[in-house]
Amino acid sequence: MSSWACNSTFTPKPKGYFDIAFPEKKYQTFEQAGYPYSFELPVYATVIKDSTFFDSTPENPWWINIDFPQFNGRIHISYKDLRQSNFDKLVNDAFNLTYKHTSKATAIDDSLMHTANGVHGVYFKVGGNAATANQFFVTDSARHFLRGALYFDVTPNEDSLQPVNDFLKQDLLHMIETFRWKNN
Repeated sequence: MSSWACNSTFTPKPKGYFDIAFPEKKYQTFEQAGYPYSFELPVYATVIKDSTFFDSTPENPWWINIDFPQFNGRIHISYKDLRQSNFDKLVNDAFNLTYKHTSKATAIDDSLMHTANGVHGVYFKVGGNAATANQFFVTDSARHFLRGALYFDVTPNEDSLQPVNDFLKQDLLHMIETFRWKNN
């Protein structure tokens, strides 16, 4: 039987989080034929057409998901044609969906947005251990309405997700700034 001894006392390492290697910010244009919108998204993201909405089919073909595989994240994008939808109801729904997170949220800040491309809307920053910390909607108030929410496929933990949320928030804001409506 052998025994090892040291002259120093054991000190446990404090809890920490993984060091995340973020990719370089580069963008590409999402402009698909037949889609009523275009925008720039990061080259490290993948667009996937949304083919399921709970147990049914999405109501129109312009719903997409923007996946960030290296971060286990996804922006769910839903689009509505305002000629077939009620604008006030969609705005209320966007606020209600965001404020459903109040049980886990420590704060919800909403900011009005206006871009040079005639796109306006609201950006929501949700603090705390909510399922989604970044949500938004954009519109032209006459024909187009689009809502997005960033989710991660992990248990929400504000501290560990903060660096990734901050990194992807820049991409969300770039996407919004480059949004353009097409009148198909």
